[in-house]
Amino acid sequence: MSCRASACSKLFFSPTRRTRLPTAPSLHRRFSTPINDPEGLGKYSVILPEEPFVFGVSHIKNRPVPTSIIRPPYVEGFKEKKGNGVIELGGKEEERVRRAARLARDTRNYAGSLVKVGVTTDAIDEAVHEFIVGNGAYPSPLLYQGFPKSICTSVNNIIVHGIPDERPLEDGDIVNIDITVYLDGYHGDTSQTFLVGGVDDKGRALCTLTNTALKAGIKACGPGKHFRDIGRAIHNLVKKPYEGMDFSVSPQFTGHGIGRTFHTLPWVLHTWNEEPEVMVPGHCFTIEPPLVHGSDPRAWIFPDGWTASTENCARSAQAEHMILITEKGAEVLT
Repeated sequence: MSCRASACSKLFFSPTRRTRLPTAPSLHRRFSTPINDPEGLGKYSVILPEEPFVFGVSHIKNRPVPTSIIRPPYVEGFKEKKGNGVIELGGKEEERVRRAARLARDTRNYAGSLVKVGVTTDAIDEAVHEFIVGNGAYPSPLLYQGFPKSICTSVNNIIVHGIPDERPLEDGDIVNIDITVYLDGYHGDTSQTFLVGGVDDKGRALCTLTNTALKAGIKACGPGKHFRDIGRAIHNLVKKPYEGMDFSVSPQFTGHGIGRTFHTLPWVLHTWNEEPEVMVPGHCFTIEPPLVHGSDPRAWIFPDGWTASTENCARSAQAEHMILITEKGAEVLT
């Protein structure tokens, strides 16, 4: 689950012109881009807030979690301890981090198997919730700073933090499913963007490049290397046209340290930066570049306070892994 580096509050914009949109006619918060696609963004449904607007998420029901499952401190009303993103290698702490990461990976793969035309993201949330608690873990997003669901589902133009709802997935959608589990006192975090049915070539290119960018960021990791090298590697890849199209990286959402604490230092920037911090053995963090089709990666936040959409309604994709720096290199845990 990404950290929000900054937030925008904007009017609703059409993907074809910067004017206020008319009242959305759809109960499920969607409309389709024009068939002639003048902006070259592809043909897909654009996700918009319900109208009339509902502010906040207090109206959304939370799923129950068995009382026997250990909860993160924030669920009980306590603040998480600030950390530095470094865990002790070779002991119980590393073992527990690895277990949480493995469960996050297995949960992500299970969630991906549920992605089909006609399935709602709320149904996926319900099934994944049961999978997580069935494995003795707590779904970390649930009640984190008030987030109402157990996973994030970000469809098409949603960059991050989409809230599962009753909208059925459509043929041609792309959906990022962001998974975090809390197991034995440690978080495991990962995400992937999945294709729904017959996604067009532009959408497929976006998803392919996103995973390539994640790999480039991972390749830049190792003991003694700078965290800034991650963002620079991703920048150098994405700045070049891919399959004749331009793509960009959202600077508003970052990777983060993870372990006992859900989000902590170090903050991992996915864009060109001058951060001086150096990776050391024991550093555990996420890399999760959010890529956007086109050269405008700016985002705005829905009235729910969470869902982040591209300003121009271009599609976005994200992929995420947990990385552990060891004495010899960098290991992908998820």
